[in-house]
Amino acid sequence: MEPAKTIIDRMGGVEAVAAITGRHVSRVYRWMYPRERGGTDGLIPQLEARKLLTHARASNISLSADEFFSAPAPAEAS
Repeated sequence: MEPAKTIIDRMGGVEAVAAITGRHVSRVYRWMYPRERGGTDGLIPQLEARKLLTHARASNISLSADEFFSAPAPAEAS
């Protein structure tokens, strides 16, 4: 689920993100699962997002804080 999948891929995959954040790989996978499956609906927790942003900056990986938020759903026509 987005945006977690794109960010995890850009950072080098699940194992790399687990090493950067200090989280178990199973926890990183859950960021890409829907809530019904025990996931976070594609959202990366704030503390881990900070760690990823810091690592990206130090490693010259293009990543911005805005990328951690899903695009809002289009408003329904009234």
